[in-house]
Amino acid sequence: MITGSSGLIGSEAAEYFDRQGHTVTGIDNNMRRVFFGPSGDTAWNLRRLQRSTKRFTYADIDLRDRARIFDLFTQERFDVVVHCAGQPSHDKAGEIPLLDFEVNAVATVYLLEATRQHSPEAAFILMSTNKVYGDAPNEKPLEELPTRYDYAEPADVDGIDETCRIDRTLHSLFGASKVAADIYAQEYGRYFGLNVGVFRGGCLTGPQHSGVELHGFLSYLVKVALSGGTYTIFGYKGKQVRDNIHSYDAVRAFEEFARSPRPGEVYNLGGGRENSISLLEAIALVEQMTGRKIAQEYCGQPRRGDHICYISNLRKLKSHYPAWNLTRDLPSILEEMVAAEERQRHSAGVV
Repeated sequence: MITGSSGLIGSEAAEYFDRQGHTVTGIDNNMRRVFFGPSGDTAWNLRRLQRSTKRFTYADIDLRDRARIFDLFTQERFDVVVHCAGQPSHDKAGEIPLLDFEVNAVATVYLLEATRQHSPEAAFILMSTNKVYGDAPNEKPLEELPTRYDYAEPADVDGIDETCRIDRTLHSLFGASKVAADIYAQEYGRYFGLNVGVFRGGCLTGPQHSGVELHGFLSYLVKVALSGGTYTIFGYKGKQVRDNIHSYDAVRAFEEFARSPRPGEVYNLGGGRENSISLLEAIALVEQMTGRKIAQEYCGQPRRGDHICYISNLRKLKSHYPAWNLTRDLPSILEEMVAAEERQRHSAGVV
């Protein structure tokens, strides 16, 4: 079962496991459109999934509806539960704190308890976020380079690992609701012995991303480049750094965990140093790929709870699952996203 099956990671997981010959149940109610308006609509991705898969069935369920979730679990026995659905934006969470908490935290507890009662042997995978660390990564000593910030201490070169604290720091309400889900998922693994894996994602990206200004860094940047819009840089001189991982590589990590699960384990999941890029560097690379100059405006106020430099340390994940590695580098990820956006604009009759 995959929640958020019309989203970036959920749709990648649905397609991947369908190709492996598994029967896949996807849950999605297109709440991304509720959060972000028409630009966040994922209906196009659901239609694409229904065309491209053989064993995929779709259920339009609001994850806050506990009765319907438990009904589904009584009807089906799942071997793997991949929970990707969520409200993903810092800024939006501040506008809708109750809805954000219900979607990110309460719904996660419903899914965990339904799994415990009806599919206790299943591997349960939670797509968490690096925002559970709040501002703590910003306490690392940094150096300012011409186009990016970077860690000043050699010991930090591989990035932030899972020992980074998650409390006594500003998270944004989104980060706080994800902390609640993250800790609950760990507890169901440690306390009840469920096979729960928590994956704290960096920047997850790929061609199926319905990127918007409030969420989806590279996807939104590509959309702006091809539409001729204006991209707003929020603080840090555009030198803030993110590591980016293709949705395929994220799903491969899930697969490795599901094959050999551990109860209540936590992994940082991102592109690591090799797939890290600053906003300024990303703009330059997208301009080079598209042949279009991106109009920019600068807002000196950073987003609250934003990271200045975040690179995922992948040592723990690679040590537990040595068959997993990154397969997509940053240029190939962006080339795929540019091509996908061009196809979508062409099919919509937009030049």
